[in-house]
Amino acid sequence: MTTVTLELEEDVLSATRCSPKEFTQEMKLAAAMAWYREGRLSQEIAANMCGLDRTDFLLELAKHGVDSFHVDFNELDEELNRG
Repeated sequence: MTTVTLELEEDVLSATRCSPKEFTQEMKLAAAMAWYREGRLSQEIAANMCGLDRTDFLLELAKHGVDSFHVDFNELDEELNRG
């Protein structure tokens, strides 16, 4: 496992009202959701990144209004026209 150190001003933790552990978990989840939305991570890797199983990760996506599945409508249209 790789360790990443992040330096923040003290007021960041007080503003978020999070402990360092809670802040770290929230940062992991936010990054995993953003990178999943961008297509940089799969559901499985994003879920593992924040210590969740895929079902719980999908629930977090829904809770935060992030689409669970990516659909490229141009690709879908092409596929439907081939069939």
